[in-house]
Amino acid sequence: MLCSKCRRPAIIYQRYSGLHLCRNHFVADFQAKAKRAIRTHSWLLPGDSIAVALSGGKDSAALLCFLHGLVSERPDLRLFAVTIDEGISGYRDTAVPVKIAEKIGVKHHIFSFREEFGTTVDEIVGLRGDSLSCSYCGVLRRRLLNTAARKLGATRLALGLNLDDEAQSVLMNTLRGDVERLMRGDKHREGLVQRIKPFMYIPEREVALYAYLHVEGFATGRCPYAHNALRADVRSLLNDFAWRHPSTRHSLVRLGEELASLDIVRGSEPGVCPECGEICGEICRSCQMLSEVCRNED
Repeated sequence: MLCSKCRRPAIIYQRYSGLHLCRNHFVADFQAKAKRAIRTHSWLLPGDSIAVALSGGKDSAALLCFLHGLVSERPDLRLFAVTIDEGISGYRDTAVPVKIAEKIGVKHHIFSFREEFGTTVDEIVGLRGDSLSCSYCGVLRRRLLNTAARKLGATRLALGLNLDDEAQSVLMNTLRGDVERLMRGDKHREGLVQRIKPFMYIPEREVALYAYLHVEGFATGRCPYAHNALRADVRSLLNDFAWRHPSTRHSLVRLGEELASLDIVRGSEPGVCPECGEICGEICRSCQMLSEVCRNED
């Protein structure tokens, strides 16, 4: 097929837009969407220090590459990468993000569950079983990312979440009946480094293609515990539905943003955990989980 804009050979077909795009027009379209998301949400301001959560996978590698290109045009911004080593054997290889950061030319920092919490995901699974492995990993990883970003002086924490991820989250919260999360959206909360998601309007397959075009050596494996997550079921359900209705993911993300914009406060105001000093609700989930693990070890 030929590009809908210049008649060169196309490398991708966007079912939701009806366009075939060549490499040049795909990259231009991709970067325009990411920049538009940043402008719409006022995610980058003069003097910002941006910590990129770099797992070494396609999404985070593509994000680091994109932001590096953007920041190179903005001397008022600082960019660095942060990798969290959860301790998952055969999956989390910190050498991968190290090489990616080196090739792109960005300073890189590694923080680990072992050093911060005294345990790893593999050890937690060994004690508690793998049925809730994603819950433990997700809660602890978010806490450590925030801690690391704050320690390093970041004013923004950039996440490689794409359109598929965002749509899945809206649908998951709906299926759980989690009204508070649906209404809260991504509102900034005191004590948390402001999270930014430049790829939130870009489909996963386009992020993957951008990564293949611009980054070498990113990880392609899937976490061995991912099959336990509700997200895996929601992903399959949404992929099947979106194949027949291509705009489904975009509609779900818009729904999430509309609900969050209503600005209706639900639940209690977040507080600060007396144990770890991190922002939390009525109960600090990370400290609660670590306490459960410690009890099992005893």
